[in-house]
Amino acid sequence: MKNRKTRYITYRIRIAFTIFTIFTSLLILMSAVATTIFDMIYLYITLISAILFALFLYWSYRWIYKPYKKNLKILQLFIHGYTLHGDSEIIISPEVEGAMTKFKEMMNTNELISVSKKQAQFLALQNQINPHFLYNSLEGIRGEALMAGLDSVAEMTEALSTFFRYTISNVEHLVTLEDELTNIENYYIIQQYRFGKRLNLSIEIEPEEEAIVMQYKLPKLTLQPIVENAVYHGIEMKIGKGTVRIKIETTPKRLIIIVADNGLGMEEDKLEELNRKLNDSSFDYVKPESEEKGGIALINVNRRIQLIFGEEYGLNVYSRRNVGTDVEITLPLMQKE
Repeated sequence: MKNRKTRYITYRIRIAFTIFTIFTSLLILMSAVATTIFDMIYLYITLISAILFALFLYWSYRWIYKPYKKNLKILQLFIHGYTLHGDSEIIISPEVEGAMTKFKEMMNTNELISVSKKQAQFLALQNQINPHFLYNSLEGIRGEALMAGLDSVAEMTEALSTFFRYTISNVEHLVTLEDELTNIENYYIIQQYRFGKRLNLSIEIEPEEEAIVMQYKLPKLTLQPIVENAVYHGIEMKIGKGTVRIKIETTPKRLIIIVADNGLGMEEDKLEELNRKLNDSSFDYVKPESEEKGGIALINVNRRIQLIFGEEYGLNVYSRRNVGTDVEITLPLMQKE
């Protein structure tokens, strides 16, 4: 049975140091004896010692240095935000192995999701002292508007009430695509009263696939922050009409949603910075103090998707100045149970 201690680089270093000490001691002893016997024997001993020493160096390089460099590279990647998957065959020391095992237990994805959900529920309760009071007030305003013949005010109030109800009530893990698109339509009704005919919304989906695709699941409030970002950063400052287009596509294993606008777009350097933040696996860009920076909504949505489904899913942004921006959302196919 293979000795587990040899997995640790620190143990290998001790073995190598012991071998080197014994080898050096024998070499000194043999050299001392050889010089008193014959010069040719001394030459042979020197040659053999050089060969053995070269083999020792090569063995040390393969058995100690290369595993050490591999571990160093893994730790450097981890420092830069990449997650650790699987177990390495060679570990620097038992202490490092224990620390990494403990860290993986602490950073268990399911626990993170559970904590995030509880925190979201707490914040929802904290920020909505009595949501029913808000809904009842809006419903009262809607009733008064209908009685006064103000149909447009009643329609906006109803959309606002439905939007708030979806946003701050029943903080759920996953919702259907149909729920998300209904929320977007309510958001669009609200924004129409500000932008009027300047803002258009289109949703594109294959009719023959619509019934099935609408039941696919995704994290709640995935689309609204992206659409809002398109409206305020892309279309608000645009001269003339602006359009937000939501296109839904599927592959055998993935749900792909593209939120596109024909707004102002982004400069190349800002686009590169945003995609760099989206591809960064750390949480540095989702801290509250970063909220004044552009793109924080996209980064938060991206991190929620990756926390739930894994780092192979999330957002990609494509943009061109004065042409528009496309945000591609990639999700696994998950149907409603």
